[in-house]
Amino acid sequence: MKKVLIPTKLDKVASEVLKKHGYDVVQDSETDIQTLISQNSDAEALIVRSEIVSPEIIDALPNLRTIVRAGAGYNTIDIKYARKKGVDVMNTPGANSNGVAEEVVALALAAYRYVVPGDVSTRAGGWEKKKFLGRELTGKTLGIVGLGHIGQLVVKRLAGFEMKFLGFDPFVSASKAEELGVKLVSIEDIFSQSDIITLHIPENEETRGMVNAKLLSLVKDGTMIINCARAGIVNEKDLREAKAAKKLVYCNDVYPKDEAGAKSIADIADVMLPHLGANTKEANFNAAKRAGEQIIEYFESGVTRYIVNKDLPDGLNADYQKLANRLAILARGMLGRSTTVRQIKCSFYGELTQFGKWFLPPIVAALDDHFEAGMSPNEAQAYLDEKGISVEIREPDQNKKYGNSMTIDLEAGGRKASIRGTITENNLLVSRINDFNNLYFIPSGNAVLAEYEDRPGVLATITSLAAGANLNIDDIHAPRDPEGKRALAILITNKTVPEATVAAIKAQIRPIHAFAVELP
Repeated sequence: MKKVLIPTKLDKVASEVLKKHGYDVVQDSETDIQTLISQNSDAEALIVRSEIVSPEIIDALPNLRTIVRAGAGYNTIDIKYARKKGVDVMNTPGANSNGVAEEVVALALAAYRYVVPGDVSTRAGGWEKKKFLGRELTGKTLGIVGLGHIGQLVVKRLAGFEMKFLGFDPFVSASKAEELGVKLVSIEDIFSQSDIITLHIPENEETRGMVNAKLLSLVKDGTMIINCARAGIVNEKDLREAKAAKKLVYCNDVYPKDEAGAKSIADIADVMLPHLGANTKEANFNAAKRAGEQIIEYFESGVTRYIVNKDLPDGLNADYQKLANRLAILARGMLGRSTTVRQIKCSFYGELTQFGKWFLPPIVAALDDHFEAGMSPNEAQAYLDEKGISVEIREPDQNKKYGNSMTIDLEAGGRKASIRGTITENNLLVSRINDFNNLYFIPSGNAVLAEYEDRPGVLATITSLAAGANLNIDDIHAPRDPEGKRALAILITNKTVPEATVAAIKAQIRPIHAFAVELP
């Protein structure tokens, strides 16, 4: 009988489902997790919510085969160490999404109709109808930043209010947005045209502090902003200043840390909650039920769809996944980070042909920092389907004798970036970018790339601007296309290329495209 340990407060349905299938289940949210684990060191499966699963905990469970996070995020679990120890980590994506989407509706209504202050005032004996003159959702324009599962559910839940929906998501196709009834626009249009803006994006290097003075300067007076995503995506100082100037309404459910104590956002939040988005009986039930069912499927049927630290199949060198990721990062940079990718086409040559689907996760991770490169091919495909991005793994022409190499094409609005790479002497190499062949540069570290109409002096200008930014050039490639009309400059630098330097390159050489990139 397999033992499952649940050291967290979770709906009993997980335990019930497992027990019906003959599992020995220990569920205890009161006992200290270290003590509980020491008492149940023979557990083969572990279900957690926000508990930290460290290497020490994994080591204390020598029979452990799988950890299930009852929810989507798994940043509290050391998935790399788990992989090293042969432990599969799964999550239950989507189980909590509806709870967050409905919270957005609740916050919007509560703020527009003064539900909280109205309740306090009336309980105190007041009758302040004039003070609490509210607004209606019907007919308003809702701007959604991030059209993932939660963002899409927000649209569905608010559709009955006859609202106009604007969406910003570089990874959602126009056809998918049209299907949802959402008009895709720029982030600037979201902030300048919306009556209500709701945020549903991850916090990473690209999005941290994204809602700043520049975007907030575009909003209309009285605009409502709802943040049920991550605290760090909003520049609190800039929001405070914009709220005072434009009488913004701010609703918040996320903080730097989930803990008791004073909150710095308190003076500017009209409604604030203690991270209750997924805190519903239904979400808890769904996540718990899914966790129990996934453990049963894992042990009894070998189902591994939701594993987020998937091991590689025999014969596939993990470095080729790194190569796929870096090629896709470069292709994404060529199209522009704000451009919506509509189609992915790939060719895998030599022995890589049999592993085509295993390259989807690192490719998707290059498109969206929120997607883990170590997730399963099925999860990658599900993500692409959700975003309306088509993918084609082409039948390779082995007569070309490219060896173990790959070509990754990203397409968007009639534009295409095509990059081929391989591994030679354990070095990842880029061999072609669009029509520029025989490049053979190592895609690692910091780089700036610029394609331009070939003419004398351009390369000197680029290197001069790099020197002016105090950048050392570690490597440089400057090929011309077969017709000699265009040139490509690739500079590998000793540190991150500043945005100001890229802007200066664009201003002085007027390139077809130019971008900086940090390659892991």
